[in-house]
Amino acid sequence: MNPRGSVRRRGLAGLLLGALPWWGAGLRGVQAQQMNSGRLLRFDELVQPWVAGAKLLKTDVTLTAPILAENGSWVPLQVQVSNPMTAQDHVTHIHLLSQRNPVSHMAVFELGPWNGRAEISTRVRLAGTQEVVALARLSSGEFRYDRMEIIVTESACVDAS
Repeated sequence: MNPRGSVRRRGLAGLLLGALPWWGAGLRGVQAQQMNSGRLLRFDELVQPWVAGAKLLKTDVTLTAPILAENGSWVPLQVQVSNPMTAQDHVTHIHLLSQRNPVSHMAVFELGPWNGRAEISTRVRLAGTQEVVALARLSSGEFRYDRMEIIVTESACVDAS
């Protein structure tokens, strides 16, 4: 038996065993999201799980997307929040919420003063024509939002994927 091979195997095994607690710790906060089975959610049903009674204003957030999306599998969205990004006053999260998708919480982006500007650009899947909400959480604990209806001619995620 090669003594060096044995040392390498033990070292690799030790590395893997040492990494397991760290990997498992990341899974503790994971939860499955509730599926909506295609029913349209009202605005308050959509935002209240995130806002939980905090101050909510329709100001300072700009949601930009095409009004007509030919394919719901690849809809571009941009969100800009007009807010200073200082250590004392900044945007902490931007949530993208969907009125009709099987999973209404499409995405969350974590931000901080290190970003310099509170803006994101992404693409989402939409299960038909619906209202999309961009919800920004500020470091003060209050929320700002913008919403728009997007007409989708060919739906995506109808199989709940």
